Amino acid sequence: MTPDSTPLRVLQITDTHLFADAGGMLHGINTRETLQRVLDAAVRRPRPDLVLATGDLVHDQPAAYPALAQMLRQLRAPVAAIAGNHDDAGELHAMQTSGLHVGGMQSLGSWRILLLNTQVSGRVGGHLSQSELTLLLDGLRTSGDAHVLIALHHHPVPLHSAWLDRIALDNPDEFFDIVDRSESVRGVIWGHVHQEFDAVRRGVRLLAAPSTCVQFLPNSRDYAVDDKPPGMRWLNLRKDGRIETEVHWL
Repeated sequence: MTPDSTPLRVLQITDTHLFADAGGMLHGINTRETLQRVLDAAVRRPRPDLVLATGDLVHDQPAAYPALAQMLRQLRAPVAAIAGNHDDAGELHAMQTSGLHVGGMQSLGSWRILLLNTQVSGRVGGHLSQSELTLLLDGLRTSGDAHVLIALHHHPVPLHSAWLDRIALDNPDEFFDIVDRSESVRGVIWGHVHQEFDAVRRGVRLLAAPSTCVQFLPNSRDYAVDDKPPGMRWLNLRKDGRIETEVHWL
């Protein structure tokens, strides 16, 4: 049990885009090498209580999942994952035997973390199915006094990048209809967008993290790659419901 004065430490890594071939490149960047650099930086900090891996963990190559699981063991922390549009949800679920917890919920101290699947097979954009909306509703109804952090892959609010907003979550109104009726939700966190984002909506913190490899240019009408380095997001989840967070760039 984490002492009351000590926040829960959560590390978000996202959009690792690993290839089965260790030499696999995305936009000229070796994604396995950049992930290793991120992990090297992470292990120099106090160990997280939980690692959130928020999708696009492989780049359409499920054979890369064992390498991902092996690399994440360096953090010596539990890992909770969700699928992105480049993931194979079935193959990712099969990795639970390797120590990855996929979807569902995690209860840590005074916090509950709900991991929702927004992946739609064959589509780049995201959708919350009725079963996932029910999981969200039930998770909030049974949260008691716990503070809630919700993790998604696809973004539920516009980022003002026209091309990215066309492949966002396509039913955010249904999502926020549930969230807005809860007094427990403190934050919503996602991947997919390959950039930092931090805003507040109706008292709820909205957060996205940079990719561990390639970043997208913010506020871009068309697909464009930024020159920012790989990154990760750290969160301190306080017992009183506050979220302290920073993005660490390599």
